[in-house]
Amino acid sequence: MKPLIIANWKMNPVSQKEAENIFKGIRKGIKKVKSEVVVCPPFIYLSELNGITLGAQDVFFMDNGAFTGEISAEMLKNLGVEYVIIGHSERRRYFGETDEIIRKKISKASQFGLKVIFCCGETIEEKTAGKKEEILKRQITKGLSRINDNINIVYEPVWAIGTGNNCGVEEAKETINFIRKIAGGAVRVLYGGSVKSENSGEYIKSSGANGLLVGGASLDAEEFVKIVKSAE
Repeated sequence: MKPLIIANWKMNPVSQKEAENIFKGIRKGIKKVKSEVVVCPPFIYLSELNGITLGAQDVFFMDNGAFTGEISAEMLKNLGVEYVIIGHSERRRYFGETDEIIRKKISKASQFGLKVIFCCGETIEEKTAGKKEEILKRQITKGLSRINDNINIVYEPVWAIGTGNNCGVEEAKETINFIRKIAGGAVRVLYGGSVKSENSGEYIKSSGANGLLVGGASLDAEEFVKIVKSAE
């Protein structure tokens, strides 16, 4: 199973030219790597980028209709998008996405053959209260109606995202093993949360992660290429 390394650009960069420059830098740097690399830019750049597998940052659970601002799974499929991030902590926090909404999005994405990048993880308050496993179990069992070959689970401790307080390798290993027990099957389990080239290799080689979801560091082409190569 090849490592899956995903770049999540979030709401960045602000211009088409900058997006193309980052993308070209990544494309050039990963020509000979064995890992599977996916770039998830904002929706508006998806049709302009090619040469690397593309993923979307979100999808809606209806096929079409009066849903202002939303993007359907079929629209993404028609653009040549292969992956989609669903359940990211920022979607849960800022947009109030529940386990049920996430489940419906995953079901719709799978219906159209999109490969799902399903995110789960606990906040610092939940971690401190000793509720991490309870939260992960709930998110996985309620968010995923079933596991199939198109599902990839990302453990993203909310307290580590964008803070620089990355999860220790041993803790990540224990949590990834717990997720595998809950999810069952041969599902890929990735790690995400303040990943950078200095620690990325350890998550692959020591924690047992099948890949990485990279946020801010993926906006630096050189840094992201280093992260990809650290998984080789």
